[in-house]
Amino acid sequence: MKQTILVTGGTGFIGSHTSVELIEAGYNVVIVDNLSNSKIEVLDGIEKITGTRPAFEQVDLRDFEATKNVFLKYPDIEGIIHFAASKAVGESVQEPLMYYRNNVVSLLNLLELMPQYNVKGLIFSSSCTVYGQPNPENLPVTEEAPHQKATSPYGNTKEINEQIILDYIHSGANIKSIVLRYFNPIGAHSSAHPSALIGELPNGVPNNLIPYVTQTAMGIRKELTIFGNDYNTPDGTCIRDYIYVVDLAKAHVAAMARVLDQDTDKIEYFNIGTGHGNSTLEIVETFEHATKVKVNWKYGPRREGDIEKIWGDCSKANSILGWKADTPLSDVLLSAWKWQEKLRADGVM
Repeated sequence: MKQTILVTGGTGFIGSHTSVELIEAGYNVVIVDNLSNSKIEVLDGIEKITGTRPAFEQVDLRDFEATKNVFLKYPDIEGIIHFAASKAVGESVQEPLMYYRNNVVSLLNLLELMPQYNVKGLIFSSSCTVYGQPNPENLPVTEEAPHQKATSPYGNTKEINEQIILDYIHSGANIKSIVLRYFNPIGAHSSAHPSALIGELPNGVPNNLIPYVTQTAMGIRKELTIFGNDYNTPDGTCIRDYIYVVDLAKAHVAAMARVLDQDTDKIEYFNIGTGHGNSTLEIVETFEHATKVKVNWKYGPRREGDIEKIWGDCSKANSILGWKADTPLSDVLLSAWKWQEKLRADGVM
């Protein structure tokens, strides 16, 4: 009997890749998305890759009754992977109330409904932003690293949501959760599928580095700005742990199997990354080397909310989940470029 998993934000970048991996691992998938930052056509890509079209409901999870109706319509849902959230650091500084409303209310509604509809497990999409800017002695960060004050409302919503899940489970709620704190997801689903059928497609000007790089390389954006070159790093630009989105998606499948099928603690935390960092400048240079395409870029001032350097110790996920991110960075960036080329060929952008 296939287990049914609800994927919120499932037409988004990480959600769509995770839906593919779930289907290929034998799960039934129900996607809920309000399409505020994704497109319905993503379902076509998922279907082309897997041969299965997931069930889809266009629902805003801030709407309690609409969310409840999803559980009434699909009574077999056993687990939830919760991606649906606003996620741009810069925008969250400008629109904090929108971020708190979107990111916190949607989680509250899901948690309240889970015990009522016998949903056992929640995989929560958290972020390394909960660690803030780690002190040098805490790099690479482990799951036990102290949490710093968030540098943006976006980061704060992840911290608040982690606390809400912990408090709810502590209160005796009959659910389990695995919190995945991930680093910077990049790339597109083209390793097994050279046609690059799904990838990152932000509405409007992208907030993430890689789509901005690929759109600049394609000539859609005039130039890329690297925010800050005076950080305390080898080349002066910020350092992040960049993880291939397909590797990241597979971590969610491993976590779901653990939360549903194994006798584990009620709540567990895992860092999901590669275990090493790359600077923004390294990303641009590696992209140029991998694709043989030049990117028009310049340095600009630092951006509010950015963390100087962070990368994860992911050995806990490697050993307990039996999962590892090992796709070479050049391959990942090449996959992102193939996706951009497909968007151009299809007349999307």
